[in-house]
Amino acid sequence: MDTNTIIELAYLAASVCFILGIKRLSKPDTAPSGNRLAAAGMLLATVATLFKIGTLSPAFIILGIVIGSAVGAWMAVTVQMTGMPEMVALFNGFGGMSSTFVAWAYYARTVLGNPDGFCLSTASGEGVGNLITVLLSVLVGAITFTGSILAMLRLSGKIPGAATVFPGQKAFNGALLLGAVGLMGAIANNPADPTLFWALLILSSVLGISGLLPVGGGDMPVMISFLNSLSGVAAMLTGFVIQNTMLIIGGSLVGASGIILTNIMCRGMNRTLGNVLFAGVGATSGGGAKRRSKDEVPSYSAEDAAIVLENAQSVIITPGYGLAVAQAQHAIRELADIISANGAQVKYAIHPVAGRMPGHMNVLLAEADVPYDQLNEMDEINEEFERTDVCLVIGANDVLNPLARTDPTGPLAGMPILNCDKARTVMIVKRSLSPGFAGVDNPLFYDHKTMMLFGDGKKVCQDLISEMKQS
Repeated sequence: MDTNTIIELAYLAASVCFILGIKRLSKPDTAPSGNRLAAAGMLLATVATLFKIGTLSPAFIILGIVIGSAVGAWMAVTVQMTGMPEMVALFNGFGGMSSTFVAWAYYARTVLGNPDGFCLSTASGEGVGNLITVLLSVLVGAITFTGSILAMLRLSGKIPGAATVFPGQKAFNGALLLGAVGLMGAIANNPADPTLFWALLILSSVLGISGLLPVGGGDMPVMISFLNSLSGVAAMLTGFVIQNTMLIIGGSLVGASGIILTNIMCRGMNRTLGNVLFAGVGATSGGGAKRRSKDEVPSYSAEDAAIVLENAQSVIITPGYGLAVAQAQHAIRELADIISANGAQVKYAIHPVAGRMPGHMNVLLAEADVPYDQLNEMDEINEEFERTDVCLVIGANDVLNPLARTDPTGPLAGMPILNCDKARTVMIVKRSLSPGFAGVDNPLFYDHKTMMLFGDGKKVCQDLISEMKQS
């Protein structure tokens, strides 16, 4: 068996690992093993590719794997759960950047080295096809890189998270896209001019930023999925460029799974991808209830809330990004155990876009060993709220805002929400009355059956635990 056959078999084995890994990632209890399986497949594919190149010694290959593994391990240990969305966005950007680098290397070595073979006048047209694939890889890769960096900066709070819109923005973005397509045609006619290539790279990079500007922080979970899909498409195109089977298969898997997840997230908000990209939700504050100051809203103590929880027969816990910020997942798990020991049924309600990336709340609660059978998606649990004694909200806002049902002109209009307002009592743990990413006030804060517990999520949970243990 020759070396090429062994490498292709290794690619096949890696592909199987990817497919099975993605399959196992669909369930919380199998997700860790799925992640390890996919990682093993990536290691196998990387080693096989390095041997396929044939110009690197085994010592250099091992050194690269050790350094890369050390950096990955360091990030896994040091990045907090609250920083996971930013890290995912950064990884998406690195994927796009890598595809762009490979496309440039191929262009510099092959196209500039033999420009006549890539002109439109070539009889076979094969060279043109390769060149167009290279240019598409540059376009998609650059958009993915700069868009992902902007998403990372917004998620980390380095720049404002609100959508940024300006007059003529859609026309401007359309002109950028048309300009990129025009440059691709110009490069195909004159492949020996690297200036046109650099112009395409710059234009694509600007489009990645400008295209993401009208997307607010509340829509970032959708954009992370979409950018993840684009990084896969860029990798797939690069695979066709350098004729690498593994890149084609892996990129196709990432691209397809990313767009499927994007579609699921959009359905969870009852919006289209076009609406997410172009509507500018959160650029300005919407209507809704008149916003009040914190002093005008009754504030309840942990002692008050503990009394209500002790008498409850059913409790639904609704987590949001504030839970991640406060690192309160272990405290809420302990509180839930005490409530359960007191005889009440405890469940968790997970909205599809809660947190700042797909599955954020599931991963966070799994870290605290919350039983998987207590985690319920929105469609599974929404009808139970009106039969529930207490809905305990930790750091969630837009995903339970009743204005989504009552304000047809607001930024949340039509978005499916958790029916927290239908519970007999609603407890909301929040630092302030500030609005969510959509920029609209939440009338549930002022409802007569709502108990507002102002403070850090972890601290409030710990106070509730202390009060219930003493009773």
